[in-house]
Parts: sequence; structure tokens; C-alpha cells
Amino acid sequence: MSSAAKSAEVITLGCRLNLAESERIRAMLVGESDLVVVNSCAVTSEAVRQTRQAIRRARRDRPTARLLVTGCAADIERDQLSAMPEVDGLIANTQKLDARAWNVPQTAHLIPSGHTRAFIAVQNGCDHACTFCVIPQGRGPSRSLTIQQVLTEVASYMECGAPEIVLTGVDVTSWGHDLPGTPPLGQLVQAILDEFPALHRLRMSSLDGIEIDPLLFELFAAEPRVMPHLHLSLQHGHDLILKRMKRRHLRRNAVDLVARLRDRRPDLAMGADLIAGFPTEDDAMHAANLSIIEELNIIHGHIFPYSPRPNTPAARMPQVAKPIIKQRAAELRGKVSQLRAEWLANHVGIPLEVLAEKDGTGYSPDFARVAVPDGVAAGTITTITPTSHDKGLLL
Repeated sequence: MSSAAKSAEVITLGCRLNLAESERIRAMLVGESDLVVVNSCAVTSEAVRQTRQAIRRARRDRPTARLLVTGCAADIERDQLSAMPEVDGLIANTQKLDARAWNVPQTAHLIPSGHTRAFIAVQNGCDHACTFCVIPQGRGPSRSLTIQQVLTEVASYMECGAPEIVLTGVDVTSWGHDLPGTPPLGQLVQAILDEFPALHRLRMSSLDGIEIDPLLFELFAAEPRVMPHLHLSLQHGHDLILKRMKRRHLRRNAVDLVARLRDRRPDLAMGADLIAGFPTEDDAMHAANLSIIEELNIIHGHIFPYSPRPNTPAARMPQVAKPIIKQRAAELRGKVSQLRAEWLANHVGIPLEVLAEKDGTGYSPDFARVAVPDGVAAGTITTITPTSHDKGLLL
């Protein structure tokens, strides 16, 4: 068996936070032989199914390797995963960044990720109690890195040549609530921009719109190095469902936020998480969910068919039939796809600054995916003028 085959492998499922954490796990496990780690997700029952599938596939591909599972499913679905014959052990989600949990020496440095965008987990855990969400069970309460800790991590990735930094977390806009003086997220973003004038791009992962502070709003509205791409943890377009979800915003809050931002920055591209078929959702509520996609012009849509999660209040509410959930999710995805095609068409003939990835594509500032000509090195920002688009890709 080759030395490459014996190297530690980290398989990542789920969110951008998991991507960021997987890079740190990979750094800790440099030099470890014949080890596979599955960094799991449990946000939906489908995510758990995919985790189990990934475990089985990893065992088939690496039959002699030690296979360890961490991530949210390792806590929330602990009994089920530990019973799988393919699994050799579980690492608690809250301990996965502690070298002692892996029985390896503590390391203070990062390794180059091989990606052009570096994901930095500035916050972890969640203090909220959305009725559908199981993640606090796997992540614990909200915890923030200090500004200096974040700047140190950004510096490490800048040294590796990353031209784009993505700030991520479970509930990113709660960053700073547990720090002295409760600094707002905008203060962290401003500190990064001030400390690293050579940073080309700073992108934010999913945000809770109701917690976007005035400074962060101003940076989104006017700072060219903050990418014009806002992804909201929206979840639904009907107020009663939002209340039953125990969200802290109403439809009008999201509509007003986006209108004010677009008034300042018309090229702002909108993304959002939306749940289809939440318990008690009727046809009129689903119609409201559909209509907010068009009202906000959501073109980066993450559509989740509702699935009951263990020990959550929503699991005890009157459920929508699964075939109806599936149909409603398809309608939401169809609406996003329609708007996305129209949005991409408006990019044709317009020069775009594209950050090239390793797979022959790249991303514009507003997160349009673009085919990159041969010969453009990954990590390079190059100007491309698309001539057409097909299947979500500018050509």
C-alpha cells in the first residue's frame, strides 16, 4: 500500500463550519497513518442518512483503516453510529478540535488547505431554541473566538496564499455576545479589513438578519472587499410558521433589510435557508414561502424538506405528509432555479472578477459560478466575460 493511501483522510459532511473544522482536524492528524475521520452532520434525517452512507463507503474504500466519527451526528445519533460495525470509535463534537481527544501532539499551526477560500470558524454553538433544530444538542452554547484569535488564524491562511476568507459558525451573528463588552460582528469584520489591507475578499456565511448590527450593515452596503453576497438564515416566509419555529424575525424584517441593503448596493446577491413542509404548514403558508423567494430575489437557495429531529418541539407538532413536503420542496427549488437562470443571464457580456478554483470553475464576488479557461491557476483572480450560461454555470 502506498504512503499516500496510508495518510489520514478527513471526510466532511454538512455546513461550512464543518469544512473549517475539518481543516484543523487534518492539520492535527498530519503524519497519522491508516486513519479515516468522518466529520458528520445531523441537521436533517437526510444528513444522518448521508453520514451513514459515507461511513460505509469509507470502510469499503479503506478496509484496514481505523475509522473514527465526529461532528454533530456523533453526539445526536451516538447510539446508532456506535452500533455500526464499520465504526471504530466516536469523538465528541465539542472535543474534536482538542488534540488530546485524538491522542496526538498539540499543534498550533495550520496547513495549506488546497482550497482558494479559507473557512474560519469564528463562533461555535447556539444559545437559541428554534423548535425544529437539533444542532444545539450537538454543538452546545455559543462560544466566540476573540478578535486576536481570529486575526491570527486569518494571518495563517494569508501566509498560505488564500485570496478569500469566509467567516463561518453555527450562529455567526451571535459572535461576541460572550466576550467582554459584547462586541458586535461588524467590529470583527472591520478589524480583519484594517489588519489585512492585502486581503482581496471577505465573505460571510449564513447570517441571522435580525442581528446584523449597524457597522456590519454599512460594511455590506459600502465596503468593496466584503463580497456582495448575503445568505440569510430565513427559514420561512410566513409569520405564523416563523413564530412556531421560534425565530426572532418576521417576514417584514427580512424584506426591509434586503430593500435597505439593495438601495445602497444594487448588485447584492441574496441567498437563504428555507424549510419546506414545517409542521402545521398549509397551502397558504407554503404560498408565502414561495412568494418570499421572488420578493427577495433569492438566487442562492438552500431548501430543506422538514424532517423531525430527536427531542425537538417541532417533532411533537402536527406533521405534514411526506409526499406533500417533497412536492413543496420541489416547488421552492423550482422557483429558486428560475430566478437563478434569469440572474445568470444578466451576467452574460459583463466582465467579472473570478476567483479560480481547482476544479476548472470559479466564483464571482456575488457567488456566481463561472467556467474558468484552461491555464488559469487555482487561487488566481482573473477577469472573465461570460458569453452564455447552462445548468447554473456561466460559460
